[in-house]
Amino acid sequence: MNSSPDPADLPVTLEVILDPADNLRLANLCGQFDEHLRLLEQRLGVEINSRGSHFNVIGDARPAQAAVELLKDLYGATAREILSPQRVHLHLQEAGVDRLLERAEDDSSEEAALNLRRGIIRGRGANQMRYLRNIRTHDLNFGIGPAGTGKTYLAVAAACEALETDRVRRLVLVRPAVEAGERLGFLPGDLAQKIDPYLRPMYDALYEMLGFDTVAKLMERNIIEVAPLAYMRGRTLNDAFVILDEAQNTTTDQMKMFLTRIGFGSTAVVNGDVTQTDLPHHRQSGLRHVIEVLKEVKGVSFTFFTARDVVRHPLVQRIIEAYEADEDKPGE
Repeated sequence: MNSSPDPADLPVTLEVILDPADNLRLANLCGQFDEHLRLLEQRLGVEINSRGSHFNVIGDARPAQAAVELLKDLYGATAREILSPQRVHLHLQEAGVDRLLERAEDDSSEEAALNLRRGIIRGRGANQMRYLRNIRTHDLNFGIGPAGTGKTYLAVAAACEALETDRVRRLVLVRPAVEAGERLGFLPGDLAQKIDPYLRPMYDALYEMLGFDTVAKLMERNIIEVAPLAYMRGRTLNDAFVILDEAQNTTTDQMKMFLTRIGFGSTAVVNGDVTQTDLPHHRQSGLRHVIEVLKEVKGVSFTFFTARDVVRHPLVQRIIEAYEADEDKPGE
């Protein structure tokens, strides 16, 4: 159904080896629980994987190259000082990261819009527009970045457009439930009542785009279906638009299981924030793992969002910044 991806839409992978290899300096660079790497990922919209002194950076070309240079600079600094989140933040500021990201946005200004019966929904900024274009031209799409960047809202809008134009026959909304453990039995009610609270962001977007009565009727006819991730096992979804939200809370096995459910004529969108996983520390996030596994597979797109893409009320942006600043304070 969809065309082959443009090579420019695929993330690049840059490898860097930090010399001389020194375990203490490497631990200093990465920070406790890799918090310094997560800060770089969030700010630049890239994925950073490390094994000893070998680092792989995955993302759009300019931010990925900037991340490589910052890793080198920060590793040099570990010979002289103990790094902290504040010091990493200062390195980002001094490197002019915001100016670099603004130039990258200017390189992709083509507008992307969704035509729905209730109106037109347009992407805001280069990443949102790239995300919408990717969804239209790829069978499998990943939206990776912090909350508030429009990942879920735009995915639901694209699903509604596909349904209204008869490009798909149904919508399937999926999400890991209860801190990725999917322990639903203790909750009251039937399956729909158990999973509904976890799908509320997608419901809200559906109501806005289709109307409450229309959504209710489509759910009665099973044209819109909601399901916890565990209930996807053994199924094949043809002619469907499938959205997996909060994918950072999937295990690697769950992610593989979900991706192999995609059938003919279907489009899948997988969204999540790799910095906000609820999985135990010893379990690898399926979302983080799949970036490396599928980065060069045809028909798959990746869109990396950053905190600069947050499109909620301006006060929300200021609240996020205030909490980040508080988290960066040294422990008392």
